Amino acid sequence: MLPRYFFSFCLMSAAPLVAVADETDLTDQQRELFDQAAGILKHNCLKCHSGRIPRSHLNLSTRAGILAGGELGGAAYDADDPPESNLVLAINYTDFMMPPTEQMSPKRIQVLMEWVQQGLPWPADPEQLEYEPEPGPPVVNDETKKFWSFQPVQEPPVPPGGWGHNPIDAFIARQLDQNGLAPSGSADARTLVRRMSYDLTGLPMEPTDVDRWVRKLEHSDGSISQSAVRELVDSLLESPRYGEQWGRHWLDLVRYAETNSYERDGAKPFVWRYRDYVIQSFNDDKPYDRFVTEQLAGDELAAPSPDSIVATGYYRLGPWDDEPSDPMQAFYDEVDDIVGTTSQTFLGLTLNCARCHDHKIDPIPQRDYYRMVGFFHNIRRYGIRNHDTVLAASVREIDRLELNELSARNRRAHQKRLDETQRLMDEIEQLVFDDLTDVEKDDFQYIENRAALVTKREGGQLTKAQGDHYRHLCRQLKKLNDNRPNGLAKALCVTEDVNDVRPVHVLQRGNPHAPGEEVTPGFPSVLSPPEVTVPAIPNGTASSGRRILLARWIASPDNPLTARVMVNRIWQYHFGRGIVRLSSDFGFQGTPPTHPQLLDWLATRFVNNGWSVKQMHHLIMTSATYQMASSSRPEAWEKDPVNDLFWRFDVRRLTAEEIRDSILWATGSLNTDKMYGPAVYTEIPDEVKAGQSRPGSGWGTSSAEDRGRRSIYVHVKRSLIDPLLESFDFADTDQTCPVRFVTTQPTQALGLLNSSFMQDQAEQFAELLRQQQPDSPAGQVRLALARVTQRPPSQDDIRRGTELMEALARHDRLTADQALRYFCLVALNLNEFIYLD
Repeated sequence: MLPRYFFSFCLMSAAPLVAVADETDLTDQQRELFDQAAGILKHNCLKCHSGRIPRSHLNLSTRAGILAGGELGGAAYDADDPPESNLVLAINYTDFMMPPTEQMSPKRIQVLMEWVQQGLPWPADPEQLEYEPEPGPPVVNDETKKFWSFQPVQEPPVPPGGWGHNPIDAFIARQLDQNGLAPSGSADARTLVRRMSYDLTGLPMEPTDVDRWVRKLEHSDGSISQSAVRELVDSLLESPRYGEQWGRHWLDLVRYAETNSYERDGAKPFVWRYRDYVIQSFNDDKPYDRFVTEQLAGDELAAPSPDSIVATGYYRLGPWDDEPSDPMQAFYDEVDDIVGTTSQTFLGLTLNCARCHDHKIDPIPQRDYYRMVGFFHNIRRYGIRNHDTVLAASVREIDRLELNELSARNRRAHQKRLDETQRLMDEIEQLVFDDLTDVEKDDFQYIENRAALVTKREGGQLTKAQGDHYRHLCRQLKKLNDNRPNGLAKALCVTEDVNDVRPVHVLQRGNPHAPGEEVTPGFPSVLSPPEVTVPAIPNGTASSGRRILLARWIASPDNPLTARVMVNRIWQYHFGRGIVRLSSDFGFQGTPPTHPQLLDWLATRFVNNGWSVKQMHHLIMTSATYQMASSSRPEAWEKDPVNDLFWRFDVRRLTAEEIRDSILWATGSLNTDKMYGPAVYTEIPDEVKAGQSRPGSGWGTSSAEDRGRRSIYVHVKRSLIDPLLESFDFADTDQTCPVRFVTTQPTQALGLLNSSFMQDQAEQFAELLRQQQPDSPAGQVRLALARVTQRPPSQDDIRRGTELMEALARHDRLTADQALRYFCLVALNLNEFIYLD
């Protein structure tokens, strides 16, 4: 705030006071000054200080009202001493504070000050200023309910005629025809094999398999066999790699990570079981309505299963502040994270924008937001402070089998090893505990911090051997906890507090300490939903039964959004963008569908086919629209440069995980034999770890075999993402991530050329080539390029590769092995390897 004496100086240095009363003729300067002052009053003051009964009886809409003043201190204008006018004192926040919400800018204050100095010049017309309220947020009424995405899904007729292989093409062809555009021709067989393999499995095929499928797909005239396309799609959908690829898309949406964020960023126990549940659900083609229901209310089903309990780990994936300054605020922040993720992921609505006020863009009252909060209000916080509270609030045993002698012996042996490991750790911890500072003792509560805190005392309270032993015990404890025998398996899941069912209030300005109207659970009113009857909580139950009501409504065929949103996501992951480009915002602010009837036709088919995701893949990928070539055409580019009408297939760069997995696959290092289980740790340079508050804390060591596993199994630590994955636009883990924006940045090229990971993989690749093509540089080049490009290399390609190795040996004096390694590094950096058409 500028000091008050500044404004007094401005007044004293302005023109002499002019007594203006009932002014009719103003100079141009005075009229301009009045217009500016009137605009400021309208914007900042007249909402309260105008009308029949103005606030404090102070009417600022007329000159007479200003001179009359209000009930709190006489006239608002003092002609004898303008700097002491109540109006001046109020806008300077001296005796009064007006406007009460926020002080006006110095520029606006100065305009009003000059106007006061001039004696409130006021023309005869207008005699009175009219308050012009700014447009408020949309309200729920018959008009707003007519918005396209709020209407029930109805199956439109398929357009007659057209071009292509199935009804999708008829919808696309109609809009192309209407815009004077023709579709691009089909991609060649080899391009389609690579495209389909990456889309469904995230990996390339072996060159021999590519050749086999090309022979099946390609007719003698160069056309594509559609029966072979269907066979290829079916075989890819049956691959276990499919669930790993499409499970990753879902993990983006639900902000999956394996740590809690904030300063300590501690590990979430057993969270990997949720990841495995997602992968298995896609591989099993679990009906999407069941998939939704299990995540939102798997514990409230009539017959909960181990899978449905694991699915509720959905609620535990977000960040957790283990030391909030305001615990109540932290609770509502966590509930808001759930409301936002649930509404955007399943419904394509940004309900979280209505937390502090009515939604500014969509017809979602603040009251509707808190009615949604009502479904989640009894969920226990992830934890209160330390690891033990997390185990109590968020971890449950699953897979408890009927006891028999063999399983009982296994459990006793496992527990004995656990107890012995913990006893040995306790002995070493006792040696250092008294040396810990108060802050370190606080951090010691978190198991992931203990190894660093204990082994820090090597050379003092501990010997090097004791430090090494403690590190080994920590790894052993984690392995024992992660691999419990049947009957002792544990999972991260939701729990509720049904002993203290608190009422839900609309929070004024989102402030948990300012409760307003009490509300009951309910759905967004603009969707014309059924009313919710909140069930009574029977004695002895562990949950309120509210979330199952929400799950059944979201997963209902009658919900206008759920099927539309999911088929749009499936389309997006195949084509690079959805029929609705903003795939998590189907509201007023979002982009309308480019093909609304196609979207509704797909949504109808999705529901009628039992919510089968795999059948939707099959339908999309057997269309001529999906099989188009990616080449551009000048006349089409000029009419539709962003390809809104799908006149061609858009080129895309591989995702971060696809790049890493493809590198491992090309070099023969990828381990696809092992699926599921606890996360693995890649090798991260110490320079990267140094960016943590505790360098390397929470990042373990995995075997070379495990480091070769697919990227979906790599530990996702919010404060320490694997550098290769991060540089190639890994998902934002702090909130739902519907789209990964593709960037081009120097660290990508530098990492692919210079990182220790790439140097190691180039050496692995070179060794693979030496084994399969010994003593044949041309054969090594041919095999390398076939693996990275999925096509037979041309003679020119082979010549350039061998000439590169010869030049490296001749000019840079490298050995043949070194030259081959550098050629491999170049091959793994080819655009043709990184981009997909």
